[in-house]
Order: sequence, then C-alpha cells, then structure tokens
Amino acid sequence: VQLQASGGGLVQPGGSLRLSCAVSGLILDYYAIAWFRQAPGKEREGVSCISANDGRTYYGDSVKGRFTISRDNAKNTAALQMNSLKPEDTAMYYCTNGLFRGQGTQVTVSS
Repeated sequence: VQLQASGGGLVQPGGSLRLSCAVSGLILDYYAIAWFRQAPGKEREGVSCISANDGRTYYGDSVKGRFTISRDNAKNTAALQMNSLKPEDTAMYYCTNGLFRGQGTQVTVSS
C-alpha cells in the first residue's frame, strides 16, 4: 500500500498550491482520507479529512476557508487545494487513510 503525496514547493505568501495524493494497493472508495502536516519543532497538526461514503469534509481551524480537500475514487487519488497561503503553513504535508501514509511533500511559504 502506498499513499504518495506530491505537489509541494516554494510559494510566496498569498499564493496557492495543489497537493495530490496518489493511492495504490487499496481501493480508495472504502477509506476516509486525511491530510496532516508537521513543521520542525511543532506538533503534528490535522489539516483536513474527507469521509469515504458521503464526502463530508473537516478542516482545522487554521486552514478553514483557505484549503479544500477532494477525492476522485475513480482515479484513486485525493487532493488538497491550498489558497491564501501563509508562512505558518510551512510544513511537510502527508496524506493518510488512517492506516498508511507515505513520504510527505514539503510546502514552504516565504517571500
């Protein structure tokens, strides 16, 4: 099973990035997908999740209104659209189905 996050990079404050999570080895339909992040010296933070059945979404307070999570079961992928990025969004971002997670993708917000 692999959940591979990609799409990170360096962006200026106020910019946007779209992270992708490519899932292999399991059928995504059956699993909720979550994104979390971890910055050096900080605790892991849950960013967003989307349910398996009805697509209900959850967002952490720090990203609410700026980030949008989505999933495409047909393609076995998930995504996290991040807008209005702030320096405090700088972190390694990971996707997980609660059981597995892969290597993260680095997001750096800096001018």
